Amino acid sequence: MKKKMIIGTALSALFVYLSLKGIDPGSVADGFRAVNYGYIGPVLFLLLLIQILRSYRWGLLLSPFEKIGQFDLFAVTSVGFLAVVAIPARIGELARPYLITGKSSIRMAAALGTVVVERVFDILTVLTIFFGVLFFMPLPSWLMKSSILFLAITLAILFFLIFIILKRERALNTLLPLLQRLPDRFHHRLEDLLHHFIDGVAILSEGRMIFYVILLSLLMWFVDVLAIYLLFLSFGFHLPATAPFVLMAILIIGITIPTAPGFVGNFHYFCILGLSLFGISKADALSYAIVLHVLSVGLIVVLGLGFLPFNRFSVADLKAKFDINGQS
Repeated sequence: MKKKMIIGTALSALFVYLSLKGIDPGSVADGFRAVNYGYIGPVLFLLLLIQILRSYRWGLLLSPFEKIGQFDLFAVTSVGFLAVVAIPARIGELARPYLITGKSSIRMAAALGTVVVERVFDILTVLTIFFGVLFFMPLPSWLMKSSILFLAITLAILFFLIFIILKRERALNTLLPLLQRLPDRFHHRLEDLLHHFIDGVAILSEGRMIFYVILLSLLMWFVDVLAIYLLFLSFGFHLPATAPFVLMAILIIGITIPTAPGFVGNFHYFCILGLSLFGISKADALSYAIVLHVLSVGLIVVLGLGFLPFNRFSVADLKAKFDINGQS
């Protein structure tokens, strides 16, 4: 983990350097002064709505195991995303599955399965929207290749999940012998985790539920696009309707790179990269990136800290939960 943190910090430093290279600080300050801050309230409301929709969607995915109150779902989601932002190496992704076990009888591995399903639908939804934009504007080859690569990886994961659901016995017969090569204390534990994980992703076999999840995913990301667009207006950017869709997709690609906590550097660099496609100067794009980052990450931090006293955990807790001698 320390090695990943060092690498992540180095990557963040590189992206910060690339973001600041050749920029006059005065031009960035001018960009802040030109902002119409009357749009900030509506943007924050939309970002809050995204978190509400996200927690509600997760509740649907968890409902076959147990129905959980919306307040608890929102609280756990808020703290979970604080962990994603604050803990390096994506270990924070385990926070929500861990915390929900304290609010329900759901096993952590099963909850983790639903989070994986969430992530798959998020990426597929964003890329579907993005590829729809191609009918309206040409995009650079590097962006097309990156998007196609992301789509291929996501579809491969989706097909694997569908396979282990529909052909569960066959999948287990393939995977379990591999686990049995490990020491007993490992393979029994991992076998148990695997069974519960498959239970978690089995939601993919429920057509009606998946239909609702797709609708919520589309709504959530269109709200995100609207937030990006309103912030365009606050900066006086008169860009085509396709611009917020393209920027959203580029940011999603950018923040998947494991950098330092808070997506510092990669968020800003890829935001600048996206806005440059529409003729926005680097200084103005950096001003926009800083404000969008502060609003997006700031809201997550405020919500997470607000609910943290009622949903405490640590990295040691997450590791202990997956301890080979523990229970999941």
